[in-house]
Amino acid sequence: MEAVTYERMAELQRRHWWFVARRRVLEAALRRLPLPADARILELGAGPGGNLEMLSGFGAVSALEPNAFARDTARTLVPDAEIRDGLLPAPIPFEPASFDLVVMLDVLEHVPDDAGSLAAALRMVKPGGRLLLTVPGYPFLWSAHDEAHHHLRRYAWRDLVKLIDAAGWRDIAGTRFMTLLLPLVIVARFVGRLVGREGGDDVMPPAWLNHVLREIFALEAHAVGWRVPLGVSILVTARRPGAAS
Repeated sequence: MEAVTYERMAELQRRHWWFVARRRVLEAALRRLPLPADARILELGAGPGGNLEMLSGFGAVSALEPNAFARDTARTLVPDAEIRDGLLPAPIPFEPASFDLVVMLDVLEHVPDDAGSLAAALRMVKPGGRLLLTVPGYPFLWSAHDEAHHHLRRYAWRDLVKLIDAAGWRDIAGTRFMTLLLPLVIVARFVGRLVGREGGDDVMPPAWLNHVLREIFALEAHAVGWRVPLGVSILVTARRPGAAS
């Protein structure tokens, strides 16, 4: 992504409704995973670090991030996190098979080699280790937002599961989320196309609207564990074959 996009993310990630509510959903998903108390966690594509503080509540956090500005910003937020330069699917400058959990949160859609990146993520976790992954769903929702953020694709559920399975992950389970706001997103996307004006996803809304959208989206944390059939985004968990050490 362009430097200005990382800078905008750094400004918004602490308060914008989407980032805040998504962290609540992810935190609920993490609580359901059988992680050890001293889990080692690797975030691949950490951006400016908006998820690291939440992840650190579940163990010792390391991160991979290719953008220097984003790495520096992330280090100010979570000084104890080990944040290194690298790319997907390589180089990943961490010891293979040394993590209990690898997370890829709205990262896979940016990577040209998504299949290779999922295989690389598998190599980073111990036997029995876990994957937590989120991606944007519904290719028909492709918009100027995707282009501005240098997305290469949005995913259909079946295609994503096949991709994860082919990379060697097992016990694949998941759901859709950002469900309650799906009608609003669909209307906004199609109206934007009709009038020739898309975008605005990265603008901080008025405080009252930010609060309302945040609380509506965050309600979905209570539905984690259900198989929700509709939603803007997809959340998947999976396991590396083998017994946990």
